[in-house]
Amino acid sequence: MFADTIFTIPQWFFLSFFIFQTVCSLFLELISFHFLVRHLPRRALDDLPRAQTGFEPQISILVPAYNEEQTIADSVRSLLQLQYAEFEVVVINDGSKDRTLDVLIEEFELIPFPEAYPVNLQTERIRAVYISKRNSKVRVIDKDNGGKADALNVGINLSRNPLFCTLDSDSILQRDSLQRVVQPFLDDPSTVASGGTVRIANGCQVQAGYLTAVGLPASWLGRFQVVEYYRAFWIGRLGWNPFNAMLIISGAFGLFRKDTVVKVGGYAKGCHGEDMELVVRLHRHLRLQGERYRISFVPHAFCWSEAPENLRSLKSQRIRWQRGLSQALLMNKQLLCHPRAGAVGWLSIPFMVLFEWLSPAVLAAGYLYTAVACLVGLVSPAAAIAFVTAEIGMGILVSVSVLLVDEIAFHTYPEFKQARILCAAAIVENLGFRQLVSCWRLIGLWQSMTGAKVSWGSITRTAAWRAPGVKQN
Repeated sequence: MFADTIFTIPQWFFLSFFIFQTVCSLFLELISFHFLVRHLPRRALDDLPRAQTGFEPQISILVPAYNEEQTIADSVRSLLQLQYAEFEVVVINDGSKDRTLDVLIEEFELIPFPEAYPVNLQTERIRAVYISKRNSKVRVIDKDNGGKADALNVGINLSRNPLFCTLDSDSILQRDSLQRVVQPFLDDPSTVASGGTVRIANGCQVQAGYLTAVGLPASWLGRFQVVEYYRAFWIGRLGWNPFNAMLIISGAFGLFRKDTVVKVGGYAKGCHGEDMELVVRLHRHLRLQGERYRISFVPHAFCWSEAPENLRSLKSQRIRWQRGLSQALLMNKQLLCHPRAGAVGWLSIPFMVLFEWLSPAVLAAGYLYTAVACLVGLVSPAAAIAFVTAEIGMGILVSVSVLLVDEIAFHTYPEFKQARILCAAAIVENLGFRQLVSCWRLIGLWQSMTGAKVSWGSITRTAAWRAPGVKQN
C-alpha cells in the first residue's frame, strides 16, 4: 500500500505536466487561429498588386554564408527579384573552405572595392569587400571564419540602411515577403524587430531563384519536420504575438532596427542560438529600461528553407538548437519574473523554461519511470499503457490541430493527397520521432548544463529541390 502511494505521486506528476503542456499549447493555438481568422479578409486584399511609394524604409539583406557553393547563387538571384523599393544584398563569406566566394565572383562579376565603414561591433578580420559589376545592389564581404553571429555583426557594420534583414544562405523568399515583414515598422514606429514564417522547401520546385511550385518532402523525415515547423510558428510565435512576448525570430528570416541592435551589442559570438538570444536580450534591455517597443510576427511573410533529411544532420541541428535555447535563457535570466518584465518574464519565458527547455528531461523521466515501475510490478501494465497512450494522444491532438489551423488560414499544400499525407505525418511522428528528437534535445540540455565543449556540427545540404538557375544580365 505504501509503495503504491509513493509511485502514484510520480505518475500523477508526469501526467499533470503533459496535460498542462497540452492545454497551454492549445490555448496559444486558439489565439493564433483567432488572429488569422480576423486577418483573412485583409490578407485577400494583400494578395492584390501593391503600389510602391518609394518611401518604404531602406533595408539591408544580410546573408551569412559558410560552404554554401551549391545554393548561394540561386539565393542571391532570388533576393534580387523581391518586390521592394530600396534594398541591398550583403553576402558575408565567413571563411568558406569550398568555392562559395568563387561562385559569387563568377556569377555576379565581383570586383574588389576599398570601402570605409564604422566598426560599431568588434568582429574577426575582413579580408576584402566586393561590389558587383552586374547588379549594384549586391556586395560581398570576405572575412576570417568566426561563426554566424560574427558574420552577421560584420554585415551590420557594413550595412548602409536603417533596417537589416537576416537570411540563411539557402533561404528563398516569396517576392512580396519583404513588403509584408516590414509592415509592423510602418504601423508602429516603436517596432524594433519582426519575423516571418519559415516553410520547408524540400519537395518544392525553385527555378532561377524563384519558388514555382509547392510540394511536400519525399521522405517521412522531412514531412515530420513540416509538422514541427507548424507547431513552432503557430504556437511559439503567433500565439505570443498579441502579448508582445515572442521570444524567437528565426535566423532564416528576420527584420531588425539596426541602431537598436547595435545599442544592445549585436549578436552574441559563440552562442549556438544567436537568433533567439538577440530577441530575448532586446526584450531584457528594453523592458528593464522601461522603453516602449514592439517585436512582431507576420504570418503572411513566407520564407522557404532546406531542412535536413538524414538523421545525422538532424541530430546535430536539434542538439545545437537546445544548447542555443539554454544559452539564451541563462544569459537573460534576469527577465524571469522581474517586476518590469511584463508578459515576457511572467508568461512566455516560464512557458519556454517548462515546456521547451526542461520538457526533454521530464519526458525521458516519465517514460523511464513508467518502464521501470512496470517491470518491477509497482505499476500495472494496463496503467503503463494508459499513461503512454495519454501522452502520445495529447501530442497527436496538438499536431493535428495546428495542421487544421494552417489549412484554414493558408491552404499551403493545394492537393488533397498532400493534406492526407501531412495528417498521417502528424500522427506517426508521435510514435517514435518526437521521442527521438526529445532524446537529442536532452543531450543538448545535458551538454549545456555540464559546459561540455562540442563542435557546432554540420548539415548536409543537397539543394535537390532547385532547378538550374538562369544568369541575370
